[in-house]
This record gives sequence, structure tokens and C-alpha cells, in this order.
Amino acid sequence: MSAMPAVVFGGLAGGAMLVAPDVAWWGFAPMAVIATLWIARLRHGLDDVTRRVGAMNADLHPVGAAPSATGIAELESRVASLGHRARTVHAISGFPVRERLVERIVEVPHGSLGLIAFDDFDRLSAFDPDLAGRVLLQCAARLREMVPIEHFLAQLDRGLIGIWFAPAVDPRQAGDLLRAIAYALGAEVRDGDTRLIPQVTFRIVPHDVGEGVAPEVFVTRAVAAFSLSDAGATAVADAALPAAGQVRDRFALEQDLRRAVERGELRLAYQPLVDARAGGILGAEALIRWDHPTRGTIPPSHFVPVIEAMGLSSEVGTWALNTAVREARVWATMGLEHLRVAVNVSSTQLEEPGFLQRVQRTLHSHRVSAAQLEIELTESVATSNTDHCRTTFEALRALGVRLAVDDFGTGYSGFSSLRALAFDKIKIDREFVTHVDTRRDCQAICNSIIALGRGLGIRVLAEGVERYAEYQWLRTHGCDVFQGYLFGAPMEPAAFIARVQDRAWLADLLGTGGLAHAS
Repeated sequence: MSAMPAVVFGGLAGGAMLVAPDVAWWGFAPMAVIATLWIARLRHGLDDVTRRVGAMNADLHPVGAAPSATGIAELESRVASLGHRARTVHAISGFPVRERLVERIVEVPHGSLGLIAFDDFDRLSAFDPDLAGRVLLQCAARLREMVPIEHFLAQLDRGLIGIWFAPAVDPRQAGDLLRAIAYALGAEVRDGDTRLIPQVTFRIVPHDVGEGVAPEVFVTRAVAAFSLSDAGATAVADAALPAAGQVRDRFALEQDLRRAVERGELRLAYQPLVDARAGGILGAEALIRWDHPTRGTIPPSHFVPVIEAMGLSSEVGTWALNTAVREARVWATMGLEHLRVAVNVSSTQLEEPGFLQRVQRTLHSHRVSAAQLEIELTESVATSNTDHCRTTFEALRALGVRLAVDDFGTGYSGFSSLRALAFDKIKIDREFVTHVDTRRDCQAICNSIIALGRGLGIRVLAEGVERYAEYQWLRTHGCDVFQGYLFGAPMEPAAFIARVQDRAWLADLLGTGGLAHAS
């Protein structure tokens, strides 16, 4: 493998809480031991290059001078006054620049290039460049203490630092060491009253001398590939730059989100899934909620995309799965083992090699039957043709876990996939349910989806039902399962149990359309 995928380590202080409780603590021990041993070795001194860098950095930051009072502009001005020496070191970190790294690779061609990106640097610079510089300065100081003397540190871009690992360290070892370093760099940084958790991504790129690629080209390609891999697919050409205030708010939201699980701010709310034919509640969808201490309850539409953009969907998804299955165990102990809990799973989680084993361990640790768990997938993920996804779907069904296709009708489904994988349920998106009693276009779409489900033997659920007229039209045209505010908003566990046990309320609503009972 030529390169290790970038992994986000921001906020790992809270990440331990995201792991299912059956995951042994010693799984993280090798990383901690490696980091500890490295830090112990580093305090014996630095090699000639690092000493020269330290001397230069002393020129930039004399003893007693506070970087916070200096300001980035003044730092750069002072660096410019140092003449030719300024061209060899970065103005803030004091690390050698890219050209020096290229020279080192020419001298020592066998090795691996580690790349560490402080992803927050540019966004932080957009509204507070001095703070960004001081944070980078602290992170650079951590790196100096952690990286052994035989390796070479260089500043490759504004927030991107390279480590040239000595030939004695093979790529696999270099990857382990880089992971330990990135983990340590993710610790909280303090600047006066400001506390930040750096978002750190990393990658290891072995240098194959046999390929005949010049060191300068090798470094350029490595940096470009790393940047492109993190750019994502949501970039828009010629997009207007957001105002500094928007950038500041987004950055603050991300920082708070990294601490949310650690502080117990995330919770799950449960929205009833109603079987109109049976006249009862068959389960609930577990929906994530965030109660911020100062912002109040933040809508999922505001923070769920941020979770995905930050690369935290796997960690938060693990927490949600564990929490929902634990709640299903509570239902079972109350004699309500027929209730199923539906949990949303992202494509990132599904693609993980250990996802199936994680589901099995979570069910086993809480002593919950697989039949009590339903996994909801977006339409694009559910109809994926990748071998890994199909294999995982089949293994989950064999285990007894039910599969549902969420927001059906909003994408371009592969009907052959629906037939081959035999999903248990498809959910009509609320876009087509709203005012279906009066809109002919929605009626045509809902009729088609209901007919498709009937033909494939898949149950059809209408989500987002808020009015009795919508329910009545859908029920009349063959839809039996419903979800929406007509039957209950997402609620706390105790309120959900009360709703399940109040069969008279539901019978009245389903039988007479008593809207006074709807919440």
C-alpha cells in the first residue's frame, strides 16, 4: 500500500466514549506506549539541523517575548529582516521549508514521508490570524519534543508539516509512529482563556527510489495527493468566500461538537413507528439530538453535516448504535421485546472492515436479539453495487438484523438491488407525503412506491405524516406503516414507553382521526 488513508484524530479525548463498551481498553495501549517511549527519548537533545532551527526560532521569539503580543504581521516583518536565513525556515514554526526537505531526501533517499495537517489553521486564520499562529507555534513545540533526532521536520505548507523518517524505520513502523504523534497532537491547546482541540489528519508515503522519481517531484505529488484527498466532493467553483463571522461560528461549532459526547450533550430521541393494520407501535427510530449548554438545542440539520465533514460520523455512529441497542434492552426487560429500534448508518460506517463485527459485539454485550435492531440506509447507500456493501447487507440479514431504505424516491434507485438484497422496508420520503391528499404528483409517486413494495414483498412506511388527511389517503391506498408528528414527535425514552403503553390513545387516533390526541 503506497499511502495510508487520512484519518481524523480531532477530539479523541471524547472519542473513548464513542467506542462500544465491549471494546477492550488495551486496544489503545500500543499507541500510548509508543508515544510515551518516543517522548522520553526526545528530551536528550536535537541533531545539528534542529539546533540550527532552534537558534533561528530564538531570533524570532526572544526570551520573554510573548507571541500573543507580537502578532503574525510583525513576526513576518522580522523574518524578512533576517535576509537569506529567512528563506530556509518557516516564519511561525521555525521548521525548515520544503526545499530543505528535498535536500535531505537527496542526501538520504531511502525513507518515508509523513504528512501532518492542522486542518483548522487556514479557517482559524480567516478570522484570527494571530491566534492561528500561536496555536501552530504550540503544536510545533510539541512536535520538536516528540520527533526523534534522527528524523527531519519541515514546514511544507501553511498548516502542513512533513516528517522524513530515517531509512531504519520501515513504512509500517513509520505509520504506527505517525499515528501516535498525531494522537498526541490532538490534545487540547490553551491560549489564555481560549481552549482548542486541533483537528489533525495524517498520511505516510514511502519513497520508492526504484521508481526514479526526483525527490522534489515526490514531495510535490505527496502534498498534492494529500490535499486532494481532503478536499471532499462538495467544493463549488467560484463560490463566494464566507464572512469572517460565519467562519468563526462554524469553527466554534466544530470545537464544541468535539467535546459534546465527552460532556454528555448528545442524546437520542425516539420517534414512534406505527403499524396501522395491527393498531400498535412496532418500534422507534433513534434520532440524534444535541443540547448545547449555551446555544440550546441545535437542530440536526445544522450539526449532522458538520459531523460528516469533520470525519466524525464513524465515532458518533458507534455511540448512537450502542446507545440505541442499550435502550432496546430496557424495552425487552419491560416485556416489550417486540419493539424494534431503527438506527441510521452512514456510508462511512458501512465501508469500515469491522462494521459487521461491531454490530455483533454491541448486540451481544447488551444481550439484545438481532430482530430488535433495524438499520436504516440512505437510498444511494442501500442500492450501492460495491461488493463490500452487498456482502455486509447479506451478512446483516443472515444475522437477523432488518434493513430499511430511508428517504426512498429522492435518488435513482437500482431496482435490481432492491430485489436481489430483499430489504425489509422502504420509507417514502416526507417530500412526497406532505399534502399527498391534495397533490396529484405526490399521489402518483406514493402509489408507485406502494405498488413496488407490494410487488417485491417489502413493507412501505410513510414518514413525515403530520396531518390526519395525509394518513387517511395513504392508508386507503395500501400503506400500513407510518412515522411523523401525527403519531408523536421524537421523544425521551420514558415518554416513548408511555406512548407505547397508551393503546387507547392510538386506537382512537387511528379509528376516528382524533387530532386532539396528536402531538
